[in-house]
Amino acid sequence: MRRLAGALLLAAMTPVLADMPPLEELKLVSEHPVDGMDAGNLSGLAWCGDALWAVSDREDDRLYRLDSSATVWQAEAERFVAPPAPSMPLPWGLRMRTWMAGLVRGGHLDFEGIACDARGDRYLVSEARAAVLQVPPAADAQWLNLPEGMVRQARASGMLLNFNALFEGIAIDPAGERLWLAAEKERRGLVIVHNRNNAWRCEGGCVLLNEGGEEISPEALGGRSAPVDFSDVAFFEEKLYTLERQAHRICRRTPANGEVERCWSFVAEALTDARRYPVHYGMAEALSVDAQGAWIGVDNGSQTRSDGEKRPIVWRFAAPAGGWGAVQ
Repeated sequence: MRRLAGALLLAAMTPVLADMPPLEELKLVSEHPVDGMDAGNLSGLAWCGDALWAVSDREDDRLYRLDSSATVWQAEAERFVAPPAPSMPLPWGLRMRTWMAGLVRGGHLDFEGIACDARGDRYLVSEARAAVLQVPPAADAQWLNLPEGMVRQARASGMLLNFNALFEGIAIDPAGERLWLAAEKERRGLVIVHNRNNAWRCEGGCVLLNEGGEEISPEALGGRSAPVDFSDVAFFEEKLYTLERQAHRICRRTPANGEVERCWSFVAEALTDARRYPVHYGMAEALSVDAQGAWIGVDNGSQTRSDGEKRPIVWRFAAPAGGWGAVQ
């Protein structure tokens, strides 16, 4: 009876995605090690203008333009100065743990994602501060004046409660009027703020989605039960795309409420023997989506792949059959 009750509880906590039929596997087109990111930890990707840009969660003063003219890409640093970060309503204990982690590993701001609007402005989400830094191409960096209610609502819904489980991804529409942030895990979710007359607001509530529970990891990672997660979010043609690191999938979602529409897997290519890392968790941290496919960035940390590769990696996957807008 106890075993049955436990199984029912786990089923109630696990997202509906766990019951879906096997997903279409995305096809890997190319793989690109990245030189020039001395601190490694490629944590975000976005297409801005004519190139992909990346950010590292270990560096508070630069982002990187990726030169893709050869198979091995070169990261070219663009430096900026971040002003003092705003104070968001996170508890003292959580802020202190994050500050101590920054002392040990570097990156007090812990930039976990990057997004771009049509003007070319870059937006970096700071996990440590639950804040967003705007970095224009030809002006000083400045923090967005986000509503404190955004963080309060997220915490009231069960998100942003635990160390190293805060905002992990960011997306913005081309007009720079809607901005989404993805909470990583324990509970994962999506929040949205709107830019009205240069003021960021919650309109009808900031929380679009929050969910907890666990699901079984791929067999190549040991087949363990692990919390559901988001490691990035991207916006393309009026849809959101979430990168779900542990499950090794990309899911298309409705921007207005975060409801999942369809998912695709990249587990077959990511977890080949040669590409495997000696850890039981996923390493895909960054996502950018376009009509032809998706760019996925791998944050290897200090880990070395089975084939000996130690650098950050960017994968290019082809768009699924029928395109990203295809129905089931």
